[in-house]
Parts: sequence; structure tokens; C-alpha cells
Amino acid sequence: MHRLVLALSLALAGLMGSAQAADKFTVQLKWLPQAQFAGYYVAQAKGFYKEADLDVTIKPGGPDISPPQVLAASGADLTVDWMPSALAAREAGAPLVNVAQIFNRSGMMLTCKKASGVAAPKDFKGKTLGVWFGGNEYPFLAWMAILNLTTTGATPDVKVLKQGFNVDPLLQNQAACISTMIYNEYWQVIDAGVKPDQLVTFFYEDQGVAMLEDGLYALGPKLKDPAFVAKSARFVKATIKGWEYAIKNQDEAVKIVLAADTSGGSTAAVQKRQLENVAKLITNAGTPKMGQLDPAAYQRTVKVLLSGGSAPVIKKDPGADAWTHAVWEKATAK
Repeated sequence: MHRLVLALSLALAGLMGSAQAADKFTVQLKWLPQAQFAGYYVAQAKGFYKEADLDVTIKPGGPDISPPQVLAASGADLTVDWMPSALAAREAGAPLVNVAQIFNRSGMMLTCKKASGVAAPKDFKGKTLGVWFGGNEYPFLAWMAILNLTTTGATPDVKVLKQGFNVDPLLQNQAACISTMIYNEYWQVIDAGVKPDQLVTFFYEDQGVAMLEDGLYALGPKLKDPAFVAKSARFVKATIKGWEYAIKNQDEAVKIVLAADTSGGSTAAVQKRQLENVAKLITNAGTPKMGQLDPAAYQRTVKVLLSGGSAPVIKKDPGADAWTHAVWEKATAK
């Protein structure tokens, strides 16, 4: 009897130890719950993080949330951010480092009404253009600098309208063009009754100024800790698995995203369309390269950010310290 009690006690202790083994891990998203982040929510819902012995908290973003600031304040272990924002924050003193790159294509674009007289980038001069701020303005400002169009001063070539996260300025003819993402705001314009043939779109990808979006970033000093690298690698591995599942099982992924959206402000149709377009930005999904930062794409992003003439987004090349493959390599090791 004594041996039985001892055995049960040991077994119970083992179970308790297993229950306590999951490491807490927090990721800060760039925006509110939507299919842009389907891979994270799917990894959570399908138990991929749990399988990796991680107790993951997914923090939604929003218009008043700066992912670099959250990371710098130790409010998250990793954050989802666009590289222009991350590198600008790095130059300002927050040592952000890219540890994985989920999107390998840009979904950012300017959407213009043909009736505004914009048919090509040369037509931007003298027009009002809607621009997102909070870190999202950097690709736009770099592009305008390359086009030699001023955006500040008493008589700028382009009047910049600080755009909210809606499409009202275009619908109400307050701006000739507005910032949109192919998986989100562009379709809001269409849903508002504007016909595609009434629009002209300019993908940053096609203009040679595409910059890396939706990557995963950590604070550089934390990456000196092997335990943190190992924990982050488990997170990246499970996240990649979540994205691959989401892309292959989009209807199920949409249900998971909608369940995470406690505001109830979206629909299955909207999120399905968003996920279909997001999937096009992860062209290496299902390959051994998924999640790996392409150094050439990094250099292209840096080059564009430096090309702002007298007002570049960043003033010096951050060099190879701004990214690492160490986490991704550990995540994908056989």
C-alpha cells in the first residue's frame, strides 16, 4: 500500500511538473484581430503552441499601440511589425532585431480615383494623398523622396492628409489617393460601391519601393540569452505551422479569427477574402524557406529607407545587427 501511495504521488508530481513546464510567451500584433494574423490565432487554437510547451498570450494591436514601444517596455517577447517602423525605432534607440519574416511580399498600395486626374506617379504633384502614420508613413515618405516630391514646407509638392484607418477620404473626395492594403482597405472601397475600373492602384511592390512587412522582432539584448533564443524558436516553429495550416484550411482559419475578434465587427466573407489575399504575400509557404528573412530583401528595404535625400527615414545603414537567422535556424532544424 505504501508503495502504491508513493507511486501515485510520484506520478502526480510528474503530471504537475508537466503542467508547469509550459513557458509563458507573449506576442504583440500590429493591428486588431483579423486574417492578417491568422497563423498566430490558428497556432493557438489548434494547440501548436501548447505542443511546443508554450503558454502564449496574443496581444492585439490598434491605432494607439506602437509595437516597438511595447517591445521596448518588455510588454512582449516578440512583436509583429513592418521593417520600416522597426528600423526607425532601432535608430531611435530601441534595439529591435528581425528574427523571422512571415510576409515576403508587400501588400501596401495607394488607391486613387481616376476622376482625380491621377494616372501615373508623376500626377501626384499638386494632389492630396492620404497616408497612415504611427510608423506606416515611412514607405510612403521614402517613395515621395525618390520621386523628388516634397511633402513638407509652406508649398509642398504633395499635400499629406493624415489618414485614419478607414477609406472615407477617398469616398468623400478629400484626397485623390489613400493608403490601402490589398487584403483590407482596397476591398472596403469596392464594398462602398466604387467600381474597380474607376480606380488606379499603385502597389509599392511594383514601384520598386516595396519594404518588408509583418516580420517578427525581438530586443537584441534578449537574443544573447540561449534560453530566450530556444523559446523564441519554438514559438516561430509553431507559428509557421499555424500559417501553413491557415493557408491550407482557410474556412476553418476564418472561424478561428472571428472567434478571436471579440468586437464582432467583421464577417466570414470579409475575413475569407482577406486571408485569400494575405496568402499571396507568403509565397514561400510550405517550403523550407518559410519564415526566413531574405538578406537581399532586407538590403532593398534599407536602401529605400536611406534614399530620402535631405530627409531619409533612417540616416545610417543599421547593418547585419538588425537581423538574425539564429532563431529561424533553430526553429527549422531537423
